[in-house]
Amino acid sequence: MKDLTDIPALMRDIGQRARAAATTLATATAERKHAALVSAADAVWQNRQQIIDANAEDQVHGEEKGLSPAMMDRLILDERRVQGIVDGLRSVAAQADPVGAVMTEWDMPSGLNIQRVRTPLGVIGVIYESRPNVTADAGALCLKSGNAVILRGGSESFHSSTAIHDCLQAGLKAANLPLDAIQLVPTRDRAAVGAMLTAVDHIDVIVPRGGKGLVGLVQREARVPVFAHLEGICHIYVGADADPAMAVEVVLNAKTRRTGICGAMECLLVDQAFLSAHGPIVVEALVAAGVEVRAAGPLAGVVGTVPAGPQDFGKEFLDMICAAKVVNGVAEAIDHIRQFGSQHTDAIITGNDAVAAQFFTQLDSAILMRNASTQFADGGEFGMGAEIGIATGKMHARGPVGAEQLTSFKYLVRGNGAVRD
Repeated sequence: MKDLTDIPALMRDIGQRARAAATTLATATAERKHAALVSAADAVWQNRQQIIDANAEDQVHGEEKGLSPAMMDRLILDERRVQGIVDGLRSVAAQADPVGAVMTEWDMPSGLNIQRVRTPLGVIGVIYESRPNVTADAGALCLKSGNAVILRGGSESFHSSTAIHDCLQAGLKAANLPLDAIQLVPTRDRAAVGAMLTAVDHIDVIVPRGGKGLVGLVQREARVPVFAHLEGICHIYVGADADPAMAVEVVLNAKTRRTGICGAMECLLVDQAFLSAHGPIVVEALVAAGVEVRAAGPLAGVVGTVPAGPQDFGKEFLDMICAAKVVNGVAEAIDHIRQFGSQHTDAIITGNDAVAAQFFTQLDSAILMRNASTQFADGGEFGMGAEIGIATGKMHARGPVGAEQLTSFKYLVRGNGAVRD
């Protein structure tokens, strides 16, 4: 039985075992990794009631902690969401194995043939809050990409994550892969997070997935490299040439489908020309749907809105709340997003190709969309099966981080007795 009170020793042991497992995983065949993920998916479905029962314990804990409705929504698992976990595992399993894939190849006059091929990062540490499905997503993507992973879930999802982790371990065992390839930190002690952030000998990259507080802490204190996004302050700009019915439908979906995810719209920008032609129909639809619209300028006169304050722009609400204002043209919308956005996901609704091209060219968010809900900012919706998070930085991974993004590369150079002059 491990001593769960000696956190430094516990985390050192987990790190050493993860490093050893990573060596095996780096050369594991695609077939064995596929078999492990399929077996894990089967185990999740077979044990769905145990997972849901464990989640019920977590919900009680979450309510006692006073989690917000949005955080509780992230936490809750039912049979439909468990089916989503199963589908995600199967989708990752079905993808092409990125390890060893030739990214590019060329020949040199010296007679050298050079290939750049994908290789695992090594050991990945994932620190996350609330969402127990991250246990499956992160475990699957790290395994697929040949990486060992250390998972540190939030205290509120401890029982659910443990139940899902047991299923992942069953998959590893069925495929004869090391159980240490996917480890879950077996304690709620916050000291484990600090130990992971400084484990430069054992962890190659940290991926935080959670709110601003968690991600900010990781970015401030980590000595290990970090893939992170700080906030999902997503904008939708309704352009002058937007189809009014499309604008209403897309904006409603972007705000109300799930308010607690990082791809939810937090700020609506309405072009003055659209407002003049169609009135405040988009804002009225949001109000009718129960959204608290904090409106500025001409939109502040719409019945049911509340006046916006300066603090409402550049804010991630993660709730049935959004900011809204009028802009004069795409250039003003771009300026606003540059000032208040978080380079996560921003969208434009327009029928004008030139305006859309300007929006795409002049903004540098990780994800830019046209005529589509920002709720599509998701690795599963991008065909990655799942995601370990959405990175808004500019080094290495950016946007949805799937299996391919969890690899680095190396060069394979072949000659035939080549010597350099």
